[in-house]
Amino acid sequence: MGEIFSATWPFMIMTLLLVIFLAKLDFSKIVRKRAYRLPPGSRGWPLVGDSFSWYNAVASSHPPRYVEQQVKRFGKIFSCSIFGNWAVVSADPTFNRFVMQNEGKLFHSSYPKAFRDLVGKNGVITVQGEQQRKLHGIASNMMRLDKLKSHFLNDIQKVMLHTFNSIHNNQIILLQDVCRKLAINLMVNQLLGVLSESEINEMAQLFSDFVDGCLSVPVNMPGFAYHTAMKAREKIIGKIYRTIEKCKQQGASEVGNGMLGRLVEEESLPDEAVADFIINLLFAGNETTAKTMLFAVYFLTQHPRALKQLLEEQNSVRTNSPDGMLTWQDYKAMPFTQCVIDETLRLGGIAIWLMREAKEDVTYQDFVIPKGCFVVPFISAVHLDGNLYKGATSFNPWRWMDPENEEKRNWRSSPFYSPFGGGARSCPGAELARLQIALFLHYFVTTHRWIQLKKDQMSFFPSARLMNGFQIRLIKRHEEMKLM
Repeated sequence: MGEIFSATWPFMIMTLLLVIFLAKLDFSKIVRKRAYRLPPGSRGWPLVGDSFSWYNAVASSHPPRYVEQQVKRFGKIFSCSIFGNWAVVSADPTFNRFVMQNEGKLFHSSYPKAFRDLVGKNGVITVQGEQQRKLHGIASNMMRLDKLKSHFLNDIQKVMLHTFNSIHNNQIILLQDVCRKLAINLMVNQLLGVLSESEINEMAQLFSDFVDGCLSVPVNMPGFAYHTAMKAREKIIGKIYRTIEKCKQQGASEVGNGMLGRLVEEESLPDEAVADFIINLLFAGNETTAKTMLFAVYFLTQHPRALKQLLEEQNSVRTNSPDGMLTWQDYKAMPFTQCVIDETLRLGGIAIWLMREAKEDVTYQDFVIPKGCFVVPFISAVHLDGNLYKGATSFNPWRWMDPENEEKRNWRSSPFYSPFGGGARSCPGAELARLQIALFLHYFVTTHRWIQLKKDQMSFFPSARLMNGFQIRLIKRHEEMKLM
């Protein structure tokens, strides 16, 4: 693999430069047709603009570094050239919310070709207009609160218990891999129905390849991340199509209890749209859940006082129900756990920026953003703004217990906290993700303690991750009790 990359690296660079050059030519047509007043900014280097500075920042453990530097020079809304696009970038919470609330009106989503190809043209992430509203409504309905209580709560816990029971005492693991597999198991179980252990392992690897290709250079040749990701997509889509066919032949109740069966029975969507819809939910649900579970344990490991308080809370809600499962009341009795989740999402949320495009000339304050201009609300820059959050770069779950932050914490209405986006494209599975993460933390901390074996740090490109996978030794608490 290394030989393939060393041979194709010059070609990849040339391809990237050509894509950037053509994109700049295309946007220059827009520029010449009208006069406009973009926010202040810098063009950066010829042709590539500030692409390398942008990449170095988002690939680090502090994604908004480049944005913060530009904010000091030009203000919270500035313009720059990145990856062939003349873009308006914002660290301003009010403007970010303005963009999100005007989805489909003044702005629409805009994603790189690789991302569009992988998630599919019919998915809820990429479609526009009425079809987007329809698919978003279907997804929201499938994951509404009453279904979390009646349908998901016990299913999630069964997957958690199975996962942790399969890990041996004193076993050394990469928690990143465990969380990825666990999240895929959860999403596949809820969307497609129950799959075998070998199928879950295969899906976990396929989605790892899939995610790594989402922001890659779209070169469909062996050795490139895009090519590997497209091959993974083919296999995932194939599995979804086979499940669709089973649902039609045998009935959804015979195939399993997944959402796909209900989608086939209840919604008049063509098979291609159903497949893209499911792969969108698998992608979004897997990324949010897996990475937040991982980052929460990473932060808790660095902050023993927070871990101690979380463990005390989780021990206090351990259920006395006959089947040993937590109830909805138990879940609602986890206020500090919810603070840990919110703080993890603030510091390590995977949606560090949004990608939008102006549908028409947009006037905002003294600026005019021309039709076709790339607009980037940089969510992470708001979440890590020291003027909004005291000790913004520090993990402090207790900040969310402060009454002054109560309104700020409401992600549906707050411009200062947007881990699940906002407006018409807000995450329909936000509450399901929070439920999964809370239950993961419950079973993980009450059944195990752990020792970190290798230093680690976060990176957010091409996807959110810990650079060394977070290698830990897991010790089962009940085994320790036997020795006492």
